[in-house]
Amino acid sequence: MIFAGLGFAQLAAIFGIAGAAVVGLYVLRLRRRTVAIPFSPLWQRILKDKDATTLFSRLKRLLSLLLQLALLALLVFALGDPRAAATLVKGRTLVVLVDASASMQATDVSPNRLEVAKNEVKAMIRGLGGADRMLIAQMDAMVTPLGPMSGDTSELERALDQVKATDARADFPRALRFATDTLRNVELGEIVVVSDGNLGPALDASGPVHLGDDKLSFVSVGTGKRNVGITQFSVRRYPLDKSRYEVMLEVTNTGPEQQDIELSLLGDGNVVDLTKLRLMPGERLPRFYPNLSGASRTLEAKLGNVDGTHDNLPADDHAYALLPERRRAKVLVVSEGNTYLEAALLLDEYLEVTQVTPVDYVNKHGGGSGFDVVVFDRVTPATPPRAHALYLDPRGPGSPVKVEAELTSPGFDKIDRKHPIVRFTALDDVNVARGHKLVPDVAAGDKVVGSFGGTSPILVAGSRGAYKFVALGFDVRDSDLPLRVAWPLFLLNTVNFFTDEDARYISSFRTGDVWRVPVSTQATEATLALPGGATERVPVHEGRAVYLGERAGFYELTAGDTASTPEQPAPISGANKTAFAANLLDAEESTIAPVPELVVDGKTAGKVEGFHVGVRREIWIYLLLAAVLLTALEWATYHRRITV
Repeated sequence: MIFAGLGFAQLAAIFGIAGAAVVGLYVLRLRRRTVAIPFSPLWQRILKDKDATTLFSRLKRLLSLLLQLALLALLVFALGDPRAAATLVKGRTLVVLVDASASMQATDVSPNRLEVAKNEVKAMIRGLGGADRMLIAQMDAMVTPLGPMSGDTSELERALDQVKATDARADFPRALRFATDTLRNVELGEIVVVSDGNLGPALDASGPVHLGDDKLSFVSVGTGKRNVGITQFSVRRYPLDKSRYEVMLEVTNTGPEQQDIELSLLGDGNVVDLTKLRLMPGERLPRFYPNLSGASRTLEAKLGNVDGTHDNLPADDHAYALLPERRRAKVLVVSEGNTYLEAALLLDEYLEVTQVTPVDYVNKHGGGSGFDVVVFDRVTPATPPRAHALYLDPRGPGSPVKVEAELTSPGFDKIDRKHPIVRFTALDDVNVARGHKLVPDVAAGDKVVGSFGGTSPILVAGSRGAYKFVALGFDVRDSDLPLRVAWPLFLLNTVNFFTDEDARYISSFRTGDVWRVPVSTQATEATLALPGGATERVPVHEGRAVYLGERAGFYELTAGDTASTPEQPAPISGANKTAFAANLLDAEESTIAPVPELVVDGKTAGKVEGFHVGVRREIWIYLLLAAVLLTALEWATYHRRITV
């Protein structure tokens, strides 16, 4: 027997001091008040009777003293937390990984898989031995320890109550590495995985996870397989008609049975399309909706069974998307006259175009302040504008890039097709009579979007200070570019690139990823309104708000200190607000068939053993129970006049 709490010397000192105090209280005698009485024979008779019972009274007082000393001894002994040495050596150290991924929201078991998993862990907590220690961690896109390593059942149950399901996939390798690091240099370490088993291989960028000497146990949760989910969903506006848009989505039947479903597409809460589909087992069915109109804010896709029932996983039956804002951009055109340029800009009703001559630009619009974009047509001001700028055939020292020798018949031999200003354009066969070579500033981060002969850039994009620029190294009137569809597309793409509409064009993030959302201010923090109305403060790094998203739905980001909790997020409600959507869209997570066994590092996880509900090996608990019983005994004997 050893003491896990206070040492023997400390316990002896406490008992000695407290015991002396108890004995002192018992040896104290009450000072009786002297009272004069008129007749003494009666009192002499009473005192005679008292002398006959003095020995019995002393015995009763001694019994009461012994009961109090015994009670004190039990309490002091409990402070020492006495335990058998063998019990301490055999205590286990457990890390319990509770799967909180999207598939754990499946309702094939009541009420859902996560609640059943938590009940399994709660049974383990209540069956811990006196020397056992446990740490509970939530496993989703991250691994989150919910409390310290502890043997306190109440503390562990409070930690377990914090486990909440997310709309993301579980990062199993990261969770295993956390568990193995926690159990490093620990004897009798054990990793317990509570999950439906849809975790994928225990492999990441660092290679396979090795368990070492740690024991691996697995608690399988779930029984059902029936599920149909939305596994792809995206939307974009048409560049030349932003009142219209197109939607692409994919529906997957991950279950073993044929499913008849009803697919609804909603725009701003109103039904845009309703389709009934039949999916065979394992079938992936893409759907494309071209040339849609009527929605200006939100798009949603919903799944439901034709017979009115629901499949086993509701988390993937709903997908969200946000259309980019149809905001009017103010464009200032500085030109002596260019019909091709004017006509192309008129194609977009969301452009507010103002045309001025070079002289009026200097006299009335110096610096381009108040405009989103300035287009310089064969004009290059000496001072850079205070706005984003498109230079068509720039010249002179005011050009953002150096202009060198004239090129004869240049063309786009090499194009950076990933750059947003050339998206949906075909520039390979554009004929140009003459142009000039542009020299980008590599140190400033300029990018060559198009070049002639691989060595002569003729289309360059970059930034100077807080403003972006695009420079085209030839006069469009010296080419057949204005006669092609690529010309208005190039102009509109460039305006979108300047106004950051391209960054919000496909406005759907994937849950489980770290999101980096552009913000329009220099704030170091932002407020993020989550689906459901809650808000969180998120950091802003290099002009982007950084957040690990684990919930599907609509979000609204407010840069700076202005909080926002809208009932429904608006696409863009101000210069410092950005709305976006997030979705699960994961076919593997939608495959909810439970896995009966778990294999990691070549080892098959065993069953959970060694938990006996209701049995605890802490002796101090029984000492406290004995103290309570002894107190009750002393109370009963006192009131029956046995110990007084």
